[in-house]
Formats: sequence, structure tokens, C-alpha cells
Amino acid sequence: MTDNNSNDWAADDKPTMPHNRPVIGEPDSDLLASNAPTLTNNRPVFYRPENTPTVPSNRPVSPVYSSHYNEPLHPPPPPPISKESAARERMRRRRVRSRNGGEWAWVVIAGALLGVVVIISMSAFIMLRAATSEEEVLPTAVVELPTPVDARSALGASTAGQQLTLSDGRSIILTPWDGISRFTVLVMGLDRRPGETGLAYRTDTIMLASIDPAAKSIGVLSIPRDLYVEVPGYSELQRINSPMVLGELRQPGYGPQLMMQTAQYNLGIRIHDYVAVDFNTFITLIDAIGGVDIDVPYTINDPQYPNMNFGYDPLYIPAGLQHMDGTLALKYARTRHGDSDFQRAQRQQQVMYAIRDKVLNLDMLPQLIVQSPTLWGQLSQGISTGLSLDQLIQLAWYLKDIPGGNIKTGVIDERYSIFYTTPQGASVLIPDRAKLGNLMVEVFGESYSQ
Repeated sequence: MTDNNSNDWAADDKPTMPHNRPVIGEPDSDLLASNAPTLTNNRPVFYRPENTPTVPSNRPVSPVYSSHYNEPLHPPPPPPISKESAARERMRRRRVRSRNGGEWAWVVIAGALLGVVVIISMSAFIMLRAATSEEEVLPTAVVELPTPVDARSALGASTAGQQLTLSDGRSIILTPWDGISRFTVLVMGLDRRPGETGLAYRTDTIMLASIDPAAKSIGVLSIPRDLYVEVPGYSELQRINSPMVLGELRQPGYGPQLMMQTAQYNLGIRIHDYVAVDFNTFITLIDAIGGVDIDVPYTINDPQYPNMNFGYDPLYIPAGLQHMDGTLALKYARTRHGDSDFQRAQRQQQVMYAIRDKVLNLDMLPQLIVQSPTLWGQLSQGISTGLSLDQLIQLAWYLKDIPGGNIKTGVIDERYSIFYTTPQGASVLIPDRAKLGNLMVEVFGESYSQ
């Protein structure tokens, strides 16, 4: 049996592991072949190759091994750092690449800024040149123009089939609308103030204008803005002046379509197109014809009339015949604090009649048609419609020949609606559908639903 206290050791090709504790370090072959002790007091002897460098502080490395129990045992030194590891080399290369990439990024940014400066400079130069240069006028010998027509002549002198030269140099042949079936347009006034754009605004003025070519008549129905109706695609009832906003929020440009669908669904009349105007456009149209004359049936005193900046502009209009410019006509058509939405709808129809009378009585329609491209250019920002300028001219030329007695008007007032307060406290009008059908026949005729 081998004595455990003996230091005799026979060299072999395996590292010695007394008491299952490994010998630390990689033994040297010469050392293993010698008689150097490997175990002292049942503890492994620490040894190190002789060529191991000293630590960076230049302090000597601890002895190669220790055979005494009380001598301190030093941990092995850190690995040599004479060569960079592969990980450090990769990090160094990444830093170089990132620096190079950043430099290229600054080059790209500088190039983009330079391009923007060049574009702005060219745009400014072009605009300045356009502002200072005179418009090129082509001689009449080069451009073949139709024979101009004096639009200031009597209305009877301008007949269907006659050629007119418009203010933009374009010529048209006066032809009225040649429809053989009913044509209905939804006319809306947007609560849009100066400086505001888009169509996402409530429609405080809503009218249905329908032409019946068979009866050669026109029907105009005013719809109160508080009418509480179903809106296609929505589960809850809404005021009829809100689908324009709801449609625009769903998708820009969809507001007029949803507005037409709502009116058609609740009134049972097919609607073909729409015209929406804002406050400034209404004022400009009235001023373009020199104002209108309106017989005010009673004195209007509205100290809380809202102005264009959401403040107050007290309004007072005495009873009697009044000449109104565009601004006063708009106030007359909008005020409602002295009465109600029903009276306001009647005043709006009164303004519409005044415009028609002014245009026809002074034979202004041909002149307005000639100037229509210029007016259209001035008003295009305030008008939204699916009709083209040529279609509007054809409709106007058709409407001039309809007698005033064939124009029927109506208002969905308290006789055809029921006052109601919603659970949220809003005051609305519920349409009385049992009576509403009679009103539709009275205004548009029995074939209104065809």
C-alpha cells in the first residue's frame, strides 16, 4: 500500500490529481521529469513556466512554485497582451468604418442643402422675372379669334346658338341645358371664415334646387341645419349640417358625397351634383352684380350677430326696401337671433330671388357669362362643385327662360318637424315623415322621386 505522507512520485504522462484536486497550470515536461515535489501537505504545488513575463508594474513574478504550507499562493498573472485580440481588431475596424460613414453622411447633407438653395434661388428668379415682365400679347393676325359679341346688348339679342368670346379668349356657343330628365343640385353655404381652407366645416345653409324639364319648373327646398337625420355609415343620428365634416374626416374630398347621400336617403330625391360656397364667395358674387334690393318685412335687431373673427358685430336693419351690398346681404341671410332658423331660411330664399331679378331685369346674364372665366378664377378658392364652368353656363342660360311663376319654394319648418332634446341636451328637429312627403310633392312635383 502506498504511504500518503510520502513525497515519492513516479513520472507518467498524466497530470497528478491528489485528493481529486487538479494541478493548476500546464505542467512543464522537464519539470515533470524531474524530482521536483508536486504535493506539499496535501496541497497542490503552483508552478509556472520560467519564461513568463513580469506584470506591467515591473514587479517580479512570484516564485515558480511553493512547497511550504505557510507561504502565500499567488494567482496566475493575466494573459500576455503583446498581440491584439480578434475582438479588439473588429472593434477598431468598426470605428474606422463608422467615422468614414459619418463623413459621407455630412457630404450628402451638404449636397442636399446646396440643392435646396439652388431651387429656391431659381424659383425666386423666375417669380421676379414674371412679376417684372410684361405679358406677351399675340397679334390678332396670328391668332384666329371668333367675331366678338357685345354682351351689353339687350338680353333678347343674345339667343341660343350664338357665339360668345369669354374673357379668357375662349369662345363658346350659347346653348341651354338640354336635359330631358330631372336634375337636382345640393346647394350649401360653408361656415368657413377668411384664411380657412378645406371643406371640413358645417353647412349652415342647405338648399335643394331641382329642375324638372318636363314641367319646365324649378323647385327650391330649404333644409334647417338642426334636422336630426340618419347618416349612411353611422349608427347614431346626426344634425344634417355635420355630414360634410364627418366625410372630410374620413377622407378628404368625401364630405360632399356623404352630404348628398344623407340628403338623398332622408328626403327620397335623387341628387346629381352639389355646389358649396363660403362667406367671401357669397359677398363677391353680390358685389359683382352691384348689390341687390330686398324688401325687409320687419326690423332686424341682432346685437349678438357673429363677425368673421368669432366676435360680435351688432346688426340693425330697418323694415322696408333696402339696397344691400355683399356684406349686408350675408348678414341678412345669416342672422337668426331675432327669430329662428325657419325665418332665416325664408330670408335666404329672398336673397336668391333678389339675385335672379337683378341679373334678368338689367340684362346682365350675357355680360356675366363673358366675364365668367375671370370671376371663376377669382372665386375658385371659395367654390367647390362637381360641375364645370361650361355646365354652369348652360344651366344659367336654361334657367333664365323659366317664368317666375314656375319657381316653387318651401321650407322644412315646424309644420314638418318635431322639436326634440337629445339626452346630451342638444335641441334638434325630428322630421315628420308622414307630412314631409306632401311638402316634397308641393315643391318638386309628383315625379320628384323618379
